[in-house]
Amino acid sequence: MTQATVLTGITTTGSPHLGNYVGAIKPAIIASKDANVRPFYFLADYHALIKCQQPELVRQSSLEIAATWLALGLDTNNAVFYRQSDVPEIMELTWLLTCVTAKGLMNRAHAYKGAIAANEVGNDIDKGINMGLFSYPILMAADILMFNANKVPVGKDQIQHIEMARDIASRFNHIYGKHFVLPEAVVADNAATLLGLDGRKMSKSYNNTIPLFAPEKKLRKLINKIKTNSLLPDEAKDPTNCTLFSTYQAFAKPDELEAIRQAYADGIAWGEMKKILFTEINQQVAPARERYEELLNNPDHIEAELQAGAVKARAISAEFIAKLRAAVGIARL
Repeated sequence: MTQATVLTGITTTGSPHLGNYVGAIKPAIIASKDANVRPFYFLADYHALIKCQQPELVRQSSLEIAATWLALGLDTNNAVFYRQSDVPEIMELTWLLTCVTAKGLMNRAHAYKGAIAANEVGNDIDKGINMGLFSYPILMAADILMFNANKVPVGKDQIQHIEMARDIASRFNHIYGKHFVLPEAVVADNAATLLGLDGRKMSKSYNNTIPLFAPEKKLRKLINKIKTNSLLPDEAKDPTNCTLFSTYQAFAKPDELEAIRQAYADGIAWGEMKKILFTEINQQVAPARERYEELLNNPDHIEAELQAGAVKARAISAEFIAKLRAAVGIARL
């Protein structure tokens, strides 16, 4: 069976939360143990600089995200786990791709169009927009194309970036010969999207997240803050669009889920449901939380894992970039 090359990047601008775990991290950890998958997972620290200009935050986020993946059991023997900035060939490839990318393609990027739309009420539509924001789809394309990933797990809001990577790769292939595989977006229909404390999608942008490895007391406190309706105990409750139920659903076994559905029909009190939710999540994350704390206190071990991953990544990228240089005419005389 042909191995699928799968690539996932994690931007280093915050601490992983429950939404990150069920939507991206947990499936990736499982894939890292699959012998039929050739997985590449990286800390996207250059991407972080587009919006975050706080060096210590980027550094701390890198530490926390790497510790999270390792604590949850990422198989670094099978997976290539590296820091984007440790693979300089990615940045060189970004420039090669920039030189074949149409500005009109970048003009259509959702993030850029959204930023312009937000500026339409003023006199300068480009106010606050840096070139990192404008051209980051090219850096994302370089991340993917450097390792010729053919499968890229993304949320629906990221599909455009994979389409752009395909467009850029096709253009380069047309000019210089076929060097890149055209990547495919993998959007899991059953991927869980957790709601946050306020009922909106859990996101750092909304400040409504629950940190994955929050201490027990803080985890309980945050779960108790989850917004619910005003239905009283003994009144039947609808699990549809209920933040508590949707979060429980992402962690519970099928038989446990059916029991809670019945409890909703019987009018379970919101306070009781929050206790059940806390217990379920805490039981699952507690062992990894302990490993996570140990790793945070041993950054040298994390760094060693990342450097080992960088060696594996560069064994591929250095050879590939040499071929690409030759293809575009950059070579010794």
